[in-house]
Amino acid sequence: MIIFYRKAFSMKVYELSDKDKELIEAALEMEKQNHDYGLHYRVVACALRCGNGEVYRGINIGKIHNSCAEYVAFGAAISNGQREFDTIVAVHAEAKNNIVTPCGNCRQLMMEYCPDIFVIINDETGKPVKVRARELLPYAYEEIIINDC
Repeated sequence: MIIFYRKAFSMKVYELSDKDKELIEAALEMEKQNHDYGLHYRVVACALRCGNGEVYRGINIGKIHNSCAEYVAFGAAISNGQREFDTIVAVHAEAKNNIVTPCGNCRQLMMEYCPDIFVIINDETGKPVKVRARELLPYAYEEIIINDC
């Protein structure tokens, strides 16, 4: 049996490194390459840096069923054997600093697979910073395995 519970976390903010800025550029490059792939609207793009430094990118796939760019990037990384993740960023041409905060589903995905991954976001003043995924989803459901059931 699996039971979920909620737990609060405090927010700690980290400054961006040069590698983080390169990751933003990689995501922006993906967004520019795919801004009109038959759907005639600009897409959200994502860049995911793995623990070994490799970068995987993705775009949102929208029609009847939507897949977020973060899901696509994680899928590409995982299907190539990656299991350790360092930093992720999502971008859109019209967002402040081009940075998009992950949706609730993407935050939950990160909480389940890599709660300590860094996520690049804009802080309350609009400055790009990074935080841990667990800090973006306070009161997140976390898995507890009960062995006596």
